[in-house]
Amino acid sequence: MEFDFLEPVNDGIVNFINSLSSQELGSKIVLHTHDQFPDLSKINIAIIGVLEDRRNINMVNEVNLTAIRKKIYGMFPGNWDASIADLGDILAGDSVDDTYFALKKVVASLIKNKIIPIVLGGSQDLTYALYRAYDDLEQMVNLVSVDNRFDFGKENESVSANSYLTKIIIDEPNNLFNYCNIGYQTYYNSQEEIDLIEKLFFDAYRLGEISTNIALAEPVFRDADLVSIDLSSVKSSESGNLVSFEPNGFNGKEICSLARYSGISDKVSAFGIFNHNSTVHEAVLIAQIVWYFIEGYHYRSKEYPFGSRTNYLKYIVPLEEEELIFYKSDKTDRWWIEIPFVSNGSNKLKRNTLLPCSYDEYLCACNQELPERWWKAQRKNAL
Repeated sequence: MEFDFLEPVNDGIVNFINSLSSQELGSKIVLHTHDQFPDLSKINIAIIGVLEDRRNINMVNEVNLTAIRKKIYGMFPGNWDASIADLGDILAGDSVDDTYFALKKVVASLIKNKIIPIVLGGSQDLTYALYRAYDDLEQMVNLVSVDNRFDFGKENESVSANSYLTKIIIDEPNNLFNYCNIGYQTYYNSQEEIDLIEKLFFDAYRLGEISTNIALAEPVFRDADLVSIDLSSVKSSESGNLVSFEPNGFNGKEICSLARYSGISDKVSAFGIFNHNSTVHEAVLIAQIVWYFIEGYHYRSKEYPFGSRTNYLKYIVPLEEEELIFYKSDKTDRWWIEIPFVSNGSNKLKRNTLLPCSYDEYLCACNQELPERWWKAQRKNAL
């Protein structure tokens, strides 16, 4: 059984939860203990720790999730109806690849059972294992990384926290449809890497763009399957990470807003937080990020790709060489744009025929401007 890879929640956490009031979150979750394993048929969200950091030289403290768990479970939930379980930890294997294998198997099983894993790392190269969990699901994957770097590496370089994206792009089977970076900082990325993002028709938003208008990120998360947050994307004065100091980055409110966008997305099926140094100060912010993701999940509206287009208002925008078709939900006022589907013999791409967009992109189309994300998605569909 793949869940044999999971170690029970330690007794210290169990004792802490037993000391909480009935209103606090810890009293409302199901735990994997030495005596029992949760009935997953009743679970919507599963929290998993992964104690692996060997491929991030910037992480100087051993991975310890105790403080994070205590901060999460000591908070009060919203008016949630989600059933949450803490499945414990995946220990570091004899090799890093052993850890990847265990995480892949656990996450794949959860996703197949329509349970969303919240993965607490560990180093961000674990994102590669999360991506590989989709191998057997017969779908293309949209990956969104909240990170100040793109994490490209050399082609023959072993995967690490700073180079895992190259392995995702190169390795077979290649299930990656789109990658989007939220919050990159230009001085951490070479011009060659920035050009490569454009060449591959991927998306990237600078820190300043998102900080100025955080709503830009909402359609991106609405189209994501897997979301990976590098805590280094948050400035140290907000995260409390003084071990690897970052003077610039998202503030606490912004990173929690991005987590909420992730949770509210009907498509996001896996969520991870990585590259922290297990300090007590960071634990507070990580706990709030998790809280906001679960809060977002509570407000999912079950729209496209789960709903029907018949309940949407349809807008046709004629351009000189194209006719763009937009849909607006009469339930949430959110927007989508249709992408002409080009069959290439694969059924994996059918789910990408509607692309989430914003009202501003609709207005740009009305002014005869092609939305950039639509153009990139169409080019990828045609490949």
